[in-house]
Order: sequence, then structure tokens, then C-alpha cells
Amino acid sequence: MFNPTREQVRQFFCQAWQKHRQRLILEGAEVTAADLILEHPEYHALLEDPATAIEQEFSPESGQMNPFLHLSLHLAVAEQVSIDQPPGIRSAYQALRARVGDHEAAHAILECLGETIWRAERHRQAMDANAYLDCVRRAAAS
Repeated sequence: MFNPTREQVRQFFCQAWQKHRQRLILEGAEVTAADLILEHPEYHALLEDPATAIEQEFSPESGQMNPFLHLSLHLAVAEQVSIDQPPGIRSAYQALRARVGDHEAAHAILECLGETIWRAERHRQAMDANAYLDCVRRAAAS
């Protein structure tokens, strides 16, 4: 399993954004990353300054969402939906998207994914795919 360092994740997003801005060919996940960054103009300035982006701390106490965590969760959800893993995530996303639109649907799923990951880490267990899907389905039904 690919387990990048904090710096590698940050470099990936900064490089994808730089390549997009320079109209260079994007490869693989860079395409999705650039699309996600386009949806988050609040992160553009940070991503245009890789030295600062790589070193900056984003603590819960600062009240600022970590943009790299946010974009990484978006990337994970995009991948999950594209391959329907866990099974049923694609149809739950489509139902949610029909109700609230693409970006808001993705953000609702991000909340479910973040909560599921937090629970797994807190209890030192594997991620509960059923609980994750249930959360997404509840969001779609609300």
C-alpha cells in the first residue's frame, strides 16, 4: 500500500497545481487533483508557494482546515466513487449528488469518511466500511 509522507502529499498537490497552471501534461491522479484544486480557490495561493506549503502547520487550535487533508480526502472519495469501493458508494454518491450537487455531495461524504477514519484510529481497528456507507446513505436520505 502506498503510504506517502506529509511532504510527499504536499509536493504532489503543489506539483499538480503547478503543472496545471503551466498547461503541462497531467498524469494519473494529478488530473483529479488539479480538478479538485480548481474547486477550492481558497487554496490556490498556498499551493503556488510550495516552500511555505510544505512547512506550514495546520493545527485544530488554529481553526483552519488542513488543505492537504481536505484535498486528500476529496481524492480518496473520487477514487472510491470511480471504482465503487466500498460497493454501494457510487450509488449513494449519485443519490446525494442529485439532492445537493457535486461539490456538496463530496463534502458530505468527506465528513463521513473523516468520522469513520477517526473512529478506526481511536479504537485501533480497521475502517468500518458498513458504518461509512450507512453514514453516506443517511446523508443522501436527509
